[in-house]
Amino acid sequence: MRTFIAIELEAQIKDNIQGIINHLKNKGRFKIRWIKSQGMHLTLKFLGEIAPQAVADIQAALKNAMAPYTAFSLTVKGTGVFPPKARRPRILWVGITPNQKLEKIQTAVEQAMEALGFPRETRKFRPHLTLGRVKAYDQIDIVLDELTKLQDKEFGTMKVDKITLFESTLKPSGAEYRNIYTADLP
Repeated sequence: MRTFIAIELEAQIKDNIQGIINHLKNKGRFKIRWIKSQGMHLTLKFLGEIAPQAVADIQAALKNAMAPYTAFSLTVKGTGVFPPKARRPRILWVGITPNQKLEKIQTAVEQAMEALGFPRETRKFRPHLTLGRVKAYDQIDIVLDELTKLQDKEFGTMKVDKITLFESTLKPSGAEYRNIYTADLP
């Protein structure tokens, strides 16, 4: 089973982001694979393929790693691309306002999963929500100009009170997600 650990987004934030995707779609016919609202989440750690019997150990490690933490606020704000400032980006994204508690929680997740044998991520954690993946660069300047106009837009603030272990099933219509376990942040 293909798995990852993430923060689920509140419905209003998903709706606000979907509004931006719809706005961008209306600007032209771009070769971009847009994210569906049910696929919007803030990934803290991608685990990849795991054996079903590994779930219990992951749940226990996640529960222990989250025990010291309490709920916190998260603000979704701004837009950009990866690689940064590229005229031929691969990823279009919505940003997350810098947040020390989020950074600490992501580090705790990373350490807990590393203790179970999952390789540590070598790239710096850059919290973001993917809007779309660019497949071709026809008229990409239109999209980049629109994203620049939205670089200071706020999409909402939410209370994060849980961290979720998800299963991702890849299908021709797109990935489907299932909640396997939730670690509460009181």
